[in-house]
Amino acid sequence: MRILITGGAGFIGSHLVEHHVRAGHQVAVLDDLSSGTRANLTGLLDRVPLFQVDIRDGDAVRATLAAYRPHVVSHHAAQVSVRASADDPVRDAETNVLGTLHVLGACVAHGVRHLVLASSGGTVYGDSPQVPTPEEVPPAPLSPYGIGKEAGERYVRCFEASHGLTAAILRYGNVYGPRQQPHGEAGVVAIFARKLLAGEAPTIQWDGEQRKDFIHVEDVARAHLLAARPGVSGTWNVASGVGTSVNALYQAIAGQLGVTIRPGRAPRRPTDVRTSVLAVTRLREDLGWTPQIPLELGLIDTLAWCRATHEASLAA
Repeated sequence: MRILITGGAGFIGSHLVEHHVRAGHQVAVLDDLSSGTRANLTGLLDRVPLFQVDIRDGDAVRATLAAYRPHVVSHHAAQVSVRASADDPVRDAETNVLGTLHVLGACVAHGVRHLVLASSGGTVYGDSPQVPTPEEVPPAPLSPYGIGKEAGERYVRCFEASHGLTAAILRYGNVYGPRQQPHGEAGVVAIFARKLLAGEAPTIQWDGEQRKDFIHVEDVARAHLLAARPGVSGTWNVASGVGTSVNALYQAIAGQLGVTIRPGRAPRRPTDVRTSVLAVTRLREDLGWTPQIPLELGLIDTLAWCRATHEASLAA
C-alpha cells in the first residue's frame, strides 16, 4: 500500500514512517521541516521520498499528491502548540484548519481512498465532566488549538459523506517518547527533561495537580497501522486511560534522571485543562488495540534519548 504521511519528519510522524515501512508499505513524507528534521528520518531517506511542502500552500499539496498518487494519507502536519494557538489563533487556523482542507481537497482530486487524521483528545474535550472521557462526549475545547482540531474533524466527516473518502480520526492523549521536542504543552516530558539535564528549574503551571493522559509514541504508531487500513472509519481515543498529575510526572522524571531540583511555579493559563483522561475501550473493541507501554517504562527510553541529545549538544 502506498501511504503519504504529512508531518512525517516530526516527532510522531517519523515514528509512523518507521512503523509503516517496517510493515512493508511504500511510504513518502510531506513536511515543510519547520519543526520536523531530516535527522528524524535517518536511515530511511534512501527509500522514503521527502516532499518539502507547507500544507498552507494548496497548489504544492495538490502537486505532491499528483506526483506520488498515494492510496492512503496519514495527516499529521500541524501547528502543535496550545500556547502558540492562543497567541496567534489566525496562524493556528491557517495551518490546522485551512491546511487540513488543502489536504482533503488534494485527496479528493487525486483519488485517495482513505485518510487518517491526527486529532487531540487532550484539547478537543476540554474539561469533560466524564472521566475517563469516551468518544461520544461532545467536544468543548478551551483553546484555539482544540477548536481547530475539532473543525478539522468536522471537515473530514463532511468530505467522507460528500466524496466517499473513508476516514479514521485518532484523538491523542499527551504523546511522549524519543525525538519529542520541548514545544507546546504536549511536550512537557521533553521540557522537564531538557531543563533538569541543564541544571535548571522547570516551571509548573497552576498547582501541578492537573491530570494528563500520557501515551508512548510507539503505542500511537501501532494504532495508526490499524487505522490506516482502507475502509476503516470511526473516531477513537488513543491514550493510556490513566491519569498522571504534572507533579507526579515531574517527580518521576527527576527521579529517573537522578536530580533534585525544586520546580518553579506559575499561575494557571486560560487554556489549561484540569483533567484529561481518555477512555480507550472503543479502540480495543473495534480495532483490537490496547496500550502496552506504561509511563514508568516509557520514560526509560525517552529520557535516555533526551540525555544522549543533551550530551551531544554539549560536545558539539
